Amino acid sequence: MNCEAVVHHLVEWLREKVAAAGAKGVVFGLSGGVDSAVTAVIAKRAFPDNCMALLMPCNSPVTDLLHSQMLVAQFDIPYRMVEIENAYNLLLPQYESFIKTEGDKGKPIRANIKPRLRMITLYYSAQSRNYLVVGTSNKSEISIGYSTKYGDSGVDLQLLGDLFKKEVYELAKYLEIPDVIIQKPPSAGLWPDQTDENEMGITYEQLDRYLETGEGEPEVISRIQKMMKASEHKRQMPPIANISR
Repeated sequence: MNCEAVVHHLVEWLREKVAAAGAKGVVFGLSGGVDSAVTAVIAKRAFPDNCMALLMPCNSPVTDLLHSQMLVAQFDIPYRMVEIENAYNLLLPQYESFIKTEGDKGKPIRANIKPRLRMITLYYSAQSRNYLVVGTSNKSEISIGYSTKYGDSGVDLQLLGDLFKKEVYELAKYLEIPDVIIQKPPSAGLWPDQTDENEMGITYEQLDRYLETGEGEPEVISRIQKMMKASEHKRQMPPIANISR
């Protein structure tokens, strides 16, 4: 992949989309992971004076916050920290007062509140500044629906949406993202010690291989195809009940 050409294209694409919307710049969430780091650096190149990174810790590992702060300092990216932990801790007991799901089924239900609170926070910031919200999901994640509906998928623009995870890593190295961010296990930070690959049940390497070539171990292919089918609704607008006239 020609990283220089891709970065140039993404910078120009961002500028075109923002101009077409009559907006002034972009806002995005910064998690301390590689996808949001690449998004942040490209957004800074596109809008040096009109971009905003939001750090939104919610029972998050301290290392994620430190890595985010390291990135904004290195690349001089404007940022604000909005702690949503208190809101989460207030809302969860209210929700669970009328319905509570225990065990493994309840874990993602509770965890998905976090990215939805982040979506609300991003849009508050965007609307206040006449910015657009830029997402940080890559093609690999989008293809199997590895996102929270109306959470991290609730954005105006998906900058990395046509890049496989391995290509995001290529861009990260080209952009000189700190190695500590590139080398850490990808995680959505939904609960302690959660990682993307453990939750998906496959590796990004296996996923990218299948998406590119259709090849892989039978059990891996079967798992990917099931995830793609189950998450199709995440890649579509809500169906409209058409009325015959």
